[in-house]
Amino acid sequence: MEPNNSKQRRPWVVGVSGASGTPYAAAVLRGLLAAGEDVDLIVSRASRLTLLDETGIAFRDAHWREDLAAWLARGADGKPDTFDADVSGVRFWPAGDLAAGPSSGSYPVKGMLVVPASTAAVAGIALGLSKDLLQRVASVTLKERRPLVVVVRETPLNGQTLRHMVALDEAGAVVLPASPAFYTGATHIQDLVDFVAGRVLDAAGVPHELYRRWEGELGGASSRPD
Repeated sequence: MEPNNSKQRRPWVVGVSGASGTPYAAAVLRGLLAAGEDVDLIVSRASRLTLLDETGIAFRDAHWREDLAAWLARGADGKPDTFDADVSGVRFWPAGDLAAGPSSGSYPVKGMLVVPASTAAVAGIALGLSKDLLQRVASVTLKERRPLVVVVRETPLNGQTLRHMVALDEAGAVVLPASPAFYTGATHIQDLVDFVAGRVLDAAGVPHELYRRWEGELGGASSRPD
């Protein structure tokens, strides 16, 4: 955690829950940083286990910057050093720190992206719980009427989770299932991941070039250059 030396800093908060899908979070983080956005990062305790399982990276509070850099450099196919991401615009908050800056509505942020969002995170946010900093910040984001994008990564969905998703929609959040599309002409797993990340950034109003947009012409995917 670093001191805030700039009164102009207004980051996006990115909360990473324990659902499978850490490549989605990495792609969103890279997209935000590439667009020149500042980021406040919350990595839940459960997500550290998922990150270790999916990437082999142990995310440590004391070494979060180097662990984050290794994570963001990794491609969705597991290859290291695929990307070059500057993490200097990131501030990290431990998930157990309920006194962290973003836990208060007076802390200036643009909004929050929860990616991926487990069904437990969906339930906690929908019910207004604050069992950890991720849920607390999501609750603050809703009460302050700031943008909240919840990237649900689960299938199939039961009735209880669907009701929680409806409650989030009614509260003003964007419920965005991690559902890749194929009209973009995906040829690699990274293309599918980047489509979902791009839709998250679309919902946040952050410019990017992560996927080919639909232009109203059939056959665009098949004519995509290799």
